[in-house]
Amino acid sequence: MLQRTEGIVLRSVKYGETSLVSTIFTRFFGTQSYLVQGVRTSKMRQNKAALFQPASLLELVAYQHPQKNLQRLREFQTAYIYQSLQEEVIKNSVALFSVELLLRLLPENAPQEDLFDFCFDYFKVLDQLPVDTVANFPLYFVMELSRTLGYELNGDYSEATPHLNLYEGGYSGHPPQMRPFVADEDAKMLSELMHQRELNDLKNVKMNGVMRFRLLDWYIEFLQQHSQHLGTIKSLPVLREILH
Repeated sequence: MLQRTEGIVLRSVKYGETSLVSTIFTRFFGTQSYLVQGVRTSKMRQNKAALFQPASLLELVAYQHPQKNLQRLREFQTAYIYQSLQEEVIKNSVALFSVELLLRLLPENAPQEDLFDFCFDYFKVLDQLPVDTVANFPLYFVMELSRTLGYELNGDYSEATPHLNLYEGGYSGHPPQMRPFVADEDAKMLSELMHQRELNDLKNVKMNGVMRFRLLDWYIEFLQQHSQHLGTIKSLPVLREILH
């Protein structure tokens, strides 16, 4: 059955001489694998394979069969044209890190419309904002993805609960007994970031790169405690090198 949906490209691999198999997070069908035929031929006026780079935002018309693992695209076009995300090294690294998290954590064939809407807006705003305002995006993305998938931290930072505990999964009144430890100052900044509801406001949470990556490492380990699929994030070392 032909279905229309929007999608976020997570990964594409070559298939045969001219085609691709693309893993796409769609609004209505969750994560799906699509056969995209004939997009790598040199006779085409434009390289349509370029539309299937990670983080590309697309409008799709697909043959959708619930019993099949590999679907087929009939039509596709760009839903949003990036102005800087694919050329700007910092923004592109943030986007690839975010895409890798989605690829590893999203269940297949499970619609997540609220998460899709957040991600679609996230990549657009990442593209539009000045590059010196996006340093908090990776940490915020990890937090929102974790919350949406049901791995939310309990409680909030306060004088009574100033400690962040990995194994209890939240804020508590007693310091954690096991590593990794989170300094109370870091725990306070994480709580402040969690309370931001607009992507444009993330720049207002001031933290340096060392603190930011301490918290990012802590949160990734928190996710690893809850999901066996996360594993090692290959894009994280690159992000660490270029984002300060």
